[in-house]
Amino acid sequence: MPLAMTEALRHYLTITGNYWLFTLTDGAIRMLVVLHFYQLGYSPFAIAMLFLFYEFFGIVTNLVGGWLGARIGLNRTMQLGTGLQIVALLMLTVPDAWLTVAYVMLAQALSGIAKDLNKMSAKAGVKLVAREGNAQLFRWVAWITGSKNALKGAGFFLGAVLLAALGFQGAMGALAAVLVAGFLMTLPLPGGFGAIKEKTGFRQMFSREPLINWLAAARLFLFGARDVWFVVALPVFLVSIGWDFHWVGAYLALWVIGYGLVQSSAPWLLGARRKPGEGHANGPGARTAVIWSFALVLPLAALLLAIASGQTAGWIITLGLAFFGIVFALNSATHSYLVLRYSPDVKASQNVGFYYAANAGGRLLGTVLSGASYQWLGIAGSLGFALAFVVIAGLISTRLVALETAHETTAG
Repeated sequence: MPLAMTEALRHYLTITGNYWLFTLTDGAIRMLVVLHFYQLGYSPFAIAMLFLFYEFFGIVTNLVGGWLGARIGLNRTMQLGTGLQIVALLMLTVPDAWLTVAYVMLAQALSGIAKDLNKMSAKAGVKLVAREGNAQLFRWVAWITGSKNALKGAGFFLGAVLLAALGFQGAMGALAAVLVAGFLMTLPLPGGFGAIKEKTGFRQMFSREPLINWLAAARLFLFGARDVWFVVALPVFLVSIGWDFHWVGAYLALWVIGYGLVQSSAPWLLGARRKPGEGHANGPGARTAVIWSFALVLPLAALLLAIASGQTAGWIITLGLAFFGIVFALNSATHSYLVLRYSPDVKASQNVGFYYAANAGGRLLGTVLSGASYQWLGIAGSLGFALAFVVIAGLISTRLVALETAHETTAG
C-alpha cells in the first residue's frame, strides 16, 4: 500500500537524519586516519592500504546488502550498518601501540561494511517513500545525496579539529557517542520496511538489466576519477607544500560541502521542467550523463597543462579541483537519480545495492591508485589517471542513450 504523504515525509526525514549523522562520522574517520598515520610516518601508499578493506568490503556489502534489504527490510539493514560503525569507531580508541596496519584495516573493513549498508538503505528507502512521480524522486534523491556530501565535508573538518583537540583516540570515542543518537533515530521505522514478499535467491543480487549494468560501469570509472586524487594524493600534496592540518581539513571540507550543495541544487541547475498537464518534471536522462561526464575533461586537462608548464602552486591545484567538483556533483546527482528511475520498486534495493557495489569498486580502484600514483608519479600522475577515467566513463555512458530510448519505447 502506498504511504500517505505525511507518513512518507516522516520516514524520509528519519532516513535522512540517520544518514546525516552517519556521514558526519564517516567523513571524520577518513580525515583522522589520513592525518594521524601521516603524522606517524606512514608513506602515501601505506596510508592508501589502510583503506583497502574499507573499499573492498564496500563492494561485497552492496551486493549482499541489496539482497538482504529485500529479505529483512531496509530499517534493519540501516540499523545494522549504524551499529557496526559504532563498533568500528570504538575499535580505534585503543592506544597507538595497538594500531597496527592489520588492526586498522580490520576496523576499516567494519566501517566499509557499515557505510555501504547505510547508504544502500537510505537510497533505496527514498525510492519507496517518494510517491509523487519523477519530480519528487529527483528532488528527494538530490537533497539526501547533496546534504549527505555537505555533511561529509563537515566531517572532514570536524576530524581535523577533533584530532588537534582530543587526539586520535578521543576523537573516535566522541564520534561513537554521536552515532548512538543516529541508531536511536531509526527505531520508529516500520518493521520490514522495503522487504518484498516473494523472497529472491542469492544469485539475483547481480543485476541483469542492461541499463543498470552500463550505468554501474560508468559509475565505477567516474568515482575512480575522483578518489584517485582525493583520498591520499591531494591531502599529502598539500601538507608537503606547507599547509597545516587545519587548512587541509578545511579545504577538503569546503570542497565536499560545495559539492553537496551543487548536488542538492541539481534539479534547478539541470533545468528540470514540468510537462504540460502533468504533475511531475522531466528528470535528467542518459544524454545528460554523457555531456557532464565529458565536461570533466576540461578542468583536469587544464590542471595537467598548468603542471606541465611548471605551475604547481597550491592555489592553482585547489582552484582547478574546485571546478572539477562542480561538474562532478552534477554527474553524481544525475547518476543517483537514474539508478532509481531505471529500477522498479520491487527491485529497488537489489539494483541500488549492485549499482553502489560498482561505486565502491571505483573508490577501491581510486584509493589504491591515489597512494601509488602520488608516491611514484606525483600529483600530475594522480590527475592523469583521473583524466583517463573520466574519458572511459563518458564513453561507457554513450551506450546508455540507445538503451534508455529502447527501454522507454518498450515501457510506453
